[in-house]
Amino acid sequence: MNARYDFQGRTVLVTGAAGGIGQAIVEGFARGGARVLAVDLDPQALQRLVEDQLALGHEVRGEMLDLADPGAIRALLVGLQRLDVLVHNAAYFPLTPFTEIDPALLQRTLAVNLGALFWLTQGALPLFHRQGGGCVLATSSVTGPRVAYPGLSHYAASKAGVNGFIRNAALELAAFNVRVNGVEPGMVRTPAMDNLGDTALNTRIAAGVPLGRLGEPADIAAAMLFLASDAARYITGQTLVVDGGATLPEIVASL
Repeated sequence: MNARYDFQGRTVLVTGAAGGIGQAIVEGFARGGARVLAVDLDPQALQRLVEDQLALGHEVRGEMLDLADPGAIRALLVGLQRLDVLVHNAAYFPLTPFTEIDPALLQRTLAVNLGALFWLTQGALPLFHRQGGGCVLATSSVTGPRVAYPGLSHYAASKAGVNGFIRNAALELAAFNVRVNGVEPGMVRTPAMDNLGDTALNTRIAAGVPLGRLGEPADIAAAMLFLASDAARYITGQTLVVDGGATLPEIVASL
């Protein structure tokens, strides 16, 4: 493995870890030698991930957690002895027409996608201070900051907030040697993409991507590994778009 992606001796926390993009992120850090704490709400998927990684000789443990609960987040972080990289990847985004969004749906979307990023980062700061610095990474999205998708107004608003958090937190935390960055995925082939429609729709979406395919979880994980690595030590307050060029055309044919 390239030395710049050597995470030996580092501890990494990944939320939304048990499938799709999160699983790829966990696998990438684990291959780099990191101790990984995988956080997810699905106990069965989490157990499978941990067992698979342990079988490969990787140091991964799981923690089931509802990220809409600030108290649970605080308790998790207080119990850690070390943390070098925090990756908030978990997201909540049931496809819902704008007129059907209710207070409960909006509250949970904002709590998981945006609120948890605040509480995770605040809880990580004492650990970062203890070791002289740290790295916060967030999975944002092109939806919200750059483009729109019908039925995702709640999700788009949360991800626009994530980008605002990244820039402002990076400015405030730079004095503590804490870098804050994010990745904006486009359409990625994951089980969660089933929220957006059927296979035929996904095929049409892929055909509209300049690189000719949907993204894979490993594409997003690779960007996260770069931003967490020493190769990115002078990068903070930024988001990296990983979308196969999907947001480049000025006019896109209607889906």
